[in-house]
Amino acid sequence: MAAYSDNEMMVISAGRLIKNGDIIFAGTGVSMLAATAAKKIYAPKAVIFFETGGVDPTLDEIPMAVSDLRVMSGTCLNSGLIEAFSIVGNRKLRTIAFLGSAQIDKYGNLNTTVIGDYHCPTIRFPGSGGACDVASFASGVIVFIQHDRMRFVEKLDYMTSIGWYHGGNSRERLGLQRGGVLAVVTNLCIMKFDKETKEMYLAEYYPGINVETIIENTGFDIDTSRAVKTLRPSAKELRILRKEVDPQNLILCNV
Repeated sequence: MAAYSDNEMMVISAGRLIKNGDIIFAGTGVSMLAATAAKKIYAPKAVIFFETGGVDPTLDEIPMAVSDLRVMSGTCLNSGLIEAFSIVGNRKLRTIAFLGSAQIDKYGNLNTTVIGDYHCPTIRFPGSGGACDVASFASGVIVFIQHDRMRFVEKLDYMTSIGWYHGGNSRERLGLQRGGVLAVVTNLCIMKFDKETKEMYLAEYYPGINVETIIENTGFDIDTSRAVKTLRPSAKELRILRKEVDPQNLILCNV
């Protein structure tokens, strides 16, 4: 079996979660790679679209960012910001958003705003952008995040984007009738959420990673009883990722 990097494992794991017919809202970096890999390997009938308005581009070359003109190459429609967010919230479509985060809690709520006190933070991040809107109205969200106790926290320093809020049906009580975080893809594992409590649990752990390592790097208690080992990337998956998704290594080497 060919060797693979943590980044390749994350991209492939996320791509496997996408099905034909899904409408994928893709961001920059690992989100871009995962969306492209999903379409080229697992779900050729999925449709990728970008915040800047490109819908279903050919992606012959990987765009460097959502503002890269390549997101509008070979599209079925070049629209704009308003149209893109209208697609996210369209109730007749299954829209899956790929989002990154700096912090996450056990209910999948996200922080991309600050670490520390809001008025005098240790670190200030770019903020929400469109992430809060997307997390509120998309059919589902898949989160990318590095796995350590500073990021998987009991309490967020700031809630930028809503996940399952306080668990149970608390998201619905806010008036958000669909959506929520479907999975969290990290460099160690895949987390999912209990159907009733909406608490995060360990769904899959990567080859070479033991469950104890994941527990040690998570800042809250997690259920590990349902965990299974993730399948290793196949030679075909790695070949397509390296030769067709990002053959110039424009993003894969940097995420």
